Amino acid sequence: MTEDIFHHPSHDGHCLKLLTTGAPVHTDSKCHLCGKNTKHLLYHCYDCKVNLDIDCMIDGICTLARLSKPWHPHLLLMVDFSSDMWCDFCYEGGKHGYFCPRCRLVIHESCVSVFDSPEINHPSHLSHPLKLITNGAPDYTEDRSCHICGKETGNLLYHCDICKFNLDMECAVENPIPVALSDLKVHEHTLTLMPRLISFICDACGTKGDRAPYVCVQCDFRMFHQKCARLPRVIHVNHHDHRVSYKYPLGPGEWRCGVCWEEIDWSYGAYSCSLCPNYAIHSLCATRKDVWDGKELDGVPEEVEDIEPFKRNDDNTITHFAHEHNLSLHNDDEESSLCGACVHPIGSYTFYKCSKSYCGFFLHERCANLATKKRHFLSPQPLDLSLQWIPYVLGRCRACRQMFSEGFIYNSYRDKFDLLCSSITVPFIHGSHDHHLLYYKLRYGQVKTCQNCGIDETEVLGCSKCNYYLDFCCATLPKTVMLPRYDDHPLTLCYGDENASGKYWCDICERETNPKTWFYTCKDCGVTFHILCVVGDIRYAKPGGKINGDYELLANNSSSRPLCSTCHCRCPGPFILNKERNNIFFCSYYCLGLSREHAYSSVDVCPPWAI
Repeated sequence: MTEDIFHHPSHDGHCLKLLTTGAPVHTDSKCHLCGKNTKHLLYHCYDCKVNLDIDCMIDGICTLARLSKPWHPHLLLMVDFSSDMWCDFCYEGGKHGYFCPRCRLVIHESCVSVFDSPEINHPSHLSHPLKLITNGAPDYTEDRSCHICGKETGNLLYHCDICKFNLDMECAVENPIPVALSDLKVHEHTLTLMPRLISFICDACGTKGDRAPYVCVQCDFRMFHQKCARLPRVIHVNHHDHRVSYKYPLGPGEWRCGVCWEEIDWSYGAYSCSLCPNYAIHSLCATRKDVWDGKELDGVPEEVEDIEPFKRNDDNTITHFAHEHNLSLHNDDEESSLCGACVHPIGSYTFYKCSKSYCGFFLHERCANLATKKRHFLSPQPLDLSLQWIPYVLGRCRACRQMFSEGFIYNSYRDKFDLLCSSITVPFIHGSHDHHLLYYKLRYGQVKTCQNCGIDETEVLGCSKCNYYLDFCCATLPKTVMLPRYDDHPLTLCYGDENASGKYWCDICERETNPKTWFYTCKDCGVTFHILCVVGDIRYAKPGGKINGDYELLANNSSSRPLCSTCHCRCPGPFILNKERNNIFFCSYYCLGLSREHAYSSVDVCPPWAI
């Protein structure tokens, strides 16, 4: 838009420029008249650095609109669209076109061909022709959204003033919904669209609907959501090891959904497992994007997957995928040796040991039997077991966000999960809460706050009834930990004491602890510890291992602890990160990352867990 305002009652004397890309970065984005945040379209005075909201300038803008078009009742402006200014027809930004300052119609010049058909006959409303409206659904309409899909219609829509019927541009022109569906997976008859506002219970999923269902005339008007009419018949879900199949009705019984753990009304449709007679899932839970991989398996032969991690040899040894030599079974005490899978001490558990005396590779028997492929609620795709062995590749569990440098991991095509997080099953029982916890993966922009650490996360374990949520890092903290330098007494995880009074101090970093939050304590000695002073922020690591290629992990078990090069505190955690061939130390991966982000500044603070 090239026209400017030189005289306006709210800001007379200076030229006001119309901007379509938002307020300049060096100015306050709020309107100096109404105080609201301006959006991508506003007026700006470069002399005063003042921004004015379009609503406050509407009269002045309307005086600039001079283009008259037969398809719109108001005068229009020709503008160059920003990427945030979307056409009401194609929903894309950029390019140039027309803008109505009164009703906010935005239309690309290349999209005005839609007005060549100001009246259409549409199969979803055969009773009367539909007329094109450019200034939004009329106020008298019972429901101003689209009567087929339920989305907001915006400025452009087709409308029947006799039936008060609204149809958005997608359902009318771009992607019209079929008026009949046949050859469906979940119903044997042809379904017919009922294009009207009507309250109903969907027979496929058992939940309510409020508009345009598909109905089966042959089955006494059974009704289906538009999405549910296209449900798959046979699928794999990540909450169960076997395939599940759609069944209507589910059948009498006390059923509980294997995903949300809410009751299933057996008189409606659901998914069930033919091999596990008590397992069923709500139709909508089973077909969620974070539960189902999107593949219809009806008619696809089920392949028997080889998930055995090793093969047995004639000499009573095994050949494991994670090691080049054969392994033999032992039951001795190997307290000082670490398992190559979970990187925990072998202890007194039965274990496999490398047959080569010089090798020193160990596996707990239970770790050696971990399946090479598994389904887990953290990923809609199956997870593969692999060995995290490349020291310069950054390893981070997507669930708990903790770093790891050794051991086994489960991964999908883009995500990695450590053994602890990938072993969790739901419902999850945690000692900090009386009710079981379920897995929640929240939509973009939504978060839940961890009850312990106060960090906001999009993936949590929680109890929605109590509004109680834990992130995976806190939910998987070990209940007991052994630190040899503390008289070999086990440290126990405590979930806070609301009645605690007085000051408590961490026996490792010698800083104050908050007894109302979680901490570790020794019941014999009465000492308390910060959680991350005990467990650190790197899991599955061993002394001598490396992370990020050139940082060696040193055991922090000597009487003198080095100073962290970032926070200048004595390193509190179980490991010290040491840059090769120099005396640069970091107390945690947190401080290592902070040093890289602020390479030229001095950060004289403790890590957040030590405060």
